[in-house]
Amino acid sequence: MPLISIRSLRTTAVVLSLATLGACGSVRSTSDKALGVMTPYKIDIVQGNVVTREQLAVLRVGMPRAIAQDVLGTPLLTSLFHADRWDYVFTLKRQGSEPQARKVTVFFANDAISRIEADELPSETEFVSTLRSKAVAGPLPPLTASEDALKKFPAPKRGDGAVTPAPSSGNSGTAYPPLEPSGL
Repeated sequence: MPLISIRSLRTTAVVLSLATLGACGSVRSTSDKALGVMTPYKIDIVQGNVVTREQLAVLRVGMPRAIAQDVLGTPLLTSLFHADRWDYVFTLKRQGSEPQARKVTVFFANDAISRIEADELPSETEFVSTLRSKAVAGPLPPLTASEDALKKFPAPKRGDGAVTPAPSSGNSGTAYPPLEPSGL
């Protein structure tokens, strides 16, 4: 093969490789636009200790460390360098809403609470309402059937495994089959 055709093949291969790599970048930007319209499902991420307004109201300056732990639970952050400080941190990340972050810091002196610093905390009912998933709007289907709708279905036969209702007369002399086979 002549030397010129080998060089032209190499040049053509390099140009095609660069064009292919350049196309990958443009495809990625197009896919990002598509994902802006349709995003994948992301799970709710709940981390840390939930401290509510009611729990914080129970705490008092001078309360022993053990009772504070009974009320608030084990702190998320404890440090060897700050043995007299407990940090309770909570974060909630949900798709379609702003992330929530709350922090409560309890300071101790002589194994008793000396002061408390806290962000604005929700009440227990407010917090639980934020965890509920959004209900689907719209009318609910009726859960009753009219007599005409029930007539559309055939009556069950005795041998097809259909359950027959127990008599409501309260007959205490009814014999029931054994729960286990007798041949074991």
